[in-house]
Amino acid sequence: MKKLLLVLLFAPLISYGQEITTYYLIRHAEKNITDLTNKNPHLTEEGRQRATRWTSVFKNIEFDIVYSTNLHRTLETARPLVLERGLSIRNYNPDQLYNDAFKKLNAGKSVLVVGHSNTTPLLANKILGKESYSEIDESVHNNLYIIQIINENVTSQLLSIE
Repeated sequence: MKKLLLVLLFAPLISYGQEITTYYLIRHAEKNITDLTNKNPHLTEEGRQRATRWTSVFKNIEFDIVYSTNLHRTLETARPLVLERGLSIRNYNPDQLYNDAFKKLNAGKSVLVVGHSNTTPLLANKILGKESYSEIDESVHNNLYIIQIINENVTSQLLSIE
């Protein structure tokens, strides 16, 4: 019944040819901070468990593209999902992420972006075109930003997922 309701709710959008792009933005899971000089640490056991839990959170979402920075902690956060789904990870430079080419490439798609405490809210703000979100505290690894673009209308929500 829920699936039928969703189909009925979104049928008018589809029938009028409206393009829907959805971005799911998360920060990497808990990283190993025992060596503060290591700029590219791996995830902790807790972080690996969280990465696996993201797969469950996203079980009903069919991603077209998964992006990650080229660092152990972000790649390891995305890995359980992409392995389960048979997807690949596209590396990105957070300073050059949300530009016209990126928008065009992802238009009409469902996109997961795994980032960092500073880049994830920054990307959310760029997509929204306004300053809605601030940097994530270093202790927070459970934020899920969902940003949907339907034609020119952009909406967002921030969820805390345990």
